[in-house]
Parts: sequence; C-alpha cells; structure tokens
Amino acid sequence: MSTSLSFVLAIHGGSGVISQETMTEETETVLRAGLATSLRAGYGVLAAGGTAVDAVTAAVVALEDDPLFNAGRGAVFTAAGQLEMDAAVMDGRDRSAGAVAAILGPRNPILAARAVMDRSEHVLLTGAGAIDFCRRHGVPLANYDYFYSQPRWRELLAELQRRRDTPSGNGPATCCGTVGAVARDCQGSLAAATSTGGMTAKPSGRVGDTPILGAGTWADSRCAISATGAGEFFMRGAAAHDVAARVHYRGDTLEAAASAVVAEVAAMGGEGGVIAVDHEGAMAFPFSGRGMYRGCIRADGLALTAIYAEPLRA
Repeated sequence: MSTSLSFVLAIHGGSGVISQETMTEETETVLRAGLATSLRAGYGVLAAGGTAVDAVTAAVVALEDDPLFNAGRGAVFTAAGQLEMDAAVMDGRDRSAGAVAAILGPRNPILAARAVMDRSEHVLLTGAGAIDFCRRHGVPLANYDYFYSQPRWRELLAELQRRRDTPSGNGPATCCGTVGAVARDCQGSLAAATSTGGMTAKPSGRVGDTPILGAGTWADSRCAISATGAGEFFMRGAAAHDVAARVHYRGDTLEAAASAVVAEVAAMGGEGGVIAVDHEGAMAFPFSGRGMYRGCIRADGLALTAIYAEPLRA
C-alpha cells in the first residue's frame, strides 16, 4: 500500500471467511456495508483531529455492534453455551494499554478494555473482577439476551455435532472471528484495538491472543498491529510484537515484516492474518487461508473493503 502523510485507518472483521462458492451477493453486500460503517466511525474521529486511540476504539465499537462479526453482539458460544469475550486497546504514544478477558456483561468489550487503560493502573482484568470494575466505572452493560443470536447458536450445535462425528482435529467452525483496527492520526501517533468472542465451542476460560499484548494486539511509536485467526499460534509466535520488532531492528518494510510473521504462524499450523500501519501511514493486510474481512480509509474519506485475495475496493 502507498504511504500517506495524513491519517489512515485499517480494520479487519476476522479470518476464516465464508467460501466464495457459498457467498451470496446479498451476504457480501451486507458484510462490506458493516466494514464500511466501522471505517466511517473511525474516520469521523480522525477527520475531526481526534487521536488514533479514539479512532480505533470507535471503529471496533461499530464492529461489536454488528451481529455478523464475532465480537460483542456477534460473539460465538462456548461449548457450555455461554459467552466469554476478550478485548484490548493500546496507545502507541506511551504504550499505555487496557485489556479484558473471559467477560460477559459490557455491551462493548472494547470500552471495558479502554476503561482499564484510562481508569486503572492495570493492563488486564478478567472474569468477575473485570465486570465489577466495569460497573463501578460506568461501562454500559447488557444481558445475555442482547448477545444471544440464533445463527451463532446453530453454529455451536453444528460444531458440537462435528466433534461427535469426528472426535479428533479442529474443523473450520472452530477457527475464525475477531475484529480489530489500527490507525495513524494527523499527529503521527499510532494505536491498535482488537475484540473477539473467541472460538466456537471453546472450553470455558479459554483466552486467545486478542487481549495478550504482543500476541494479538500491539502499538508503539512505529507500528500498530491487530491479529485475527487461531489465537494459540499467534501467542506462541508473539506475532503482533514480532511484526514491530522486524521493522524496528531489522529495518524490514511493514509489508515484508507482516507477511513474514503470518507465514511463520501458518508454518506452525495457525491460519489467520494481521492488519498493520506504520508511522508513515503505510498499511499491510497479509493473511493465510481463504480470506480476511478487511478495509481501510484515508483522509479522502473513500472506504475500501475486501474479503478474499483481491484488491481493496470501494
């Protein structure tokens, strides 16, 4: 991607996408519209002179509010039929960060993560303690019914049946789904935010790479990265930080660094991808597998999106 001296925002809506053979034109239109809505939310912040961290937060909130994406309202179910969500946000200006894991309650988990960053001395809160913190700090909450969705419930039942039929190995339903955003603002500052419902039929208490700084989320003064895919592999590779380290210490371009890290994760057996932006406004969107819901927007306000191995387009 070409560089820009103005602001840029990139987003992803997860990897492990619907196959091209079964994707209908209507479904593709709705998914692209959801990505565009997220881009416009972040663009509004940046165009008004706002910070990168506020922009990525706004972009992820929009994706969490869309039940088509596996975060917030669209989160997938655990094997026990519950919902456990993870989220993280990181400000590259000073590496301040907040994260939450294995929570159900905050209407927007990314706002819970933001509250941890802004209103506590901690980085990561989990479970009941995280929910209590959110209540005390006015993070909007919602009940189970708000997050429940019949399509996600059917996905759970299908995955549980698949496991009964094929006890060993993971199927496509278990690997996908996370949303994220990275941005460079007009001041040249960077930020990243990521949110997920995790894997369909995951065991209770499973936490993936999303809330682990350096694995699924990272931002510093030079790079911001958000990952999606098989979280265990991204954790084992410290994937998000590895992208930044390759840029910092080896002098790799952002595209080369991000692509190499995604290839290493794939070599370990993990499918997925990353979005990344650097301090000059260059962006990268490498992924393995069938595709990755993704998009970007610059100061011209043109929202570009893509799903499969295709150029970003309006």
